[in-house]
Amino acid sequence: MEFIIFLLAAFVIVFVIAYRNSAGQNIYLYVSKTAGNLYDKYAPYSFKEVRQKVKDLGQEYTKRQYTIQIAVFSIATAIITYLYFYNLIVSIIYVLIAIATIPYLTYLRCKRIYSEFIFEQIQVYTTNTIMEFATTQSFVKALEGVYESDVLEDPVKSDVKTMIDLAYENGTIEDSIKYMNDRYDYFIVRNMHQLFLQITNEGSKNAGDALENMSLDIDMLVENVYRDRMDRAKFHKKFLQFGIVLYLMVMLVQMLLGVESYISMLDIWYIQILLHAVIIINTLFLLSGEKYYNENVGAE
Repeated sequence: MEFIIFLLAAFVIVFVIAYRNSAGQNIYLYVSKTAGNLYDKYAPYSFKEVRQKVKDLGQEYTKRQYTIQIAVFSIATAIITYLYFYNLIVSIIYVLIAIATIPYLTYLRCKRIYSEFIFEQIQVYTTNTIMEFATTQSFVKALEGVYESDVLEDPVKSDVKTMIDLAYENGTIEDSIKYMNDRYDYFIVRNMHQLFLQITNEGSKNAGDALENMSLDIDMLVENVYRDRMDRAKFHKKFLQFGIVLYLMVMLVQMLLGVESYISMLDIWYIQILLHAVIIINTLFLLSGEKYYNENVGAE
């Protein structure tokens, strides 16, 4: 009975969301299309697939880490859902769903770490290229100086080498700049390259001042990014705490009503639907928050 109510609650929630977002479309077609999009989006996030994706980002995702995550998620989900429904079967279903989300959440976290690493490398690249250019007055020589100084790590270091090779092959810096701009679509990269291109092609009597102003702009932007990163980390912590508190509100309800009275209420079908709705909506709320926190690093 509880399993049927669980499915019914899930169906009702999905229907409501679909209705609100269909904008006049046929509900069946909208749900089918959305389900297909969700499958295409999340199917690649098995442990095996995510392990390879994480490896491509220069990080490691081991079976030991995955096993620990499964244990933690399983215990937490089992405790919370059992306190809601006092039903082992329902708890097992929720545990399986929770386990299925682990690789996806891990990939989001690793992708954020990689994005932050790339931004730090871009900061090193722009700052050191400006210093080298101020000395050599040559963009290519500046790139060579940065590359040979070993202050960069891959993949940025390899891309700087590609820029150098392109400049010598073509006898111009335009293709090198386009290559780097396409690879790293950051405001500070595009602005710095535009300045170098202008100085190289047209010359500039105030090149020193322009470079100094560019350095100050980069320092200010980097400071803002790091401040935003700390603020977002604090907000993320509070966000998770709020979500956990919402999950545990059922304990307060049981303290007020008494456990026996609460369990007797579970026989009412709409109470079951309400409890499933609380868990599902709160879970979607937390997942959307995790996605936003890990994907929008604020570095562009």
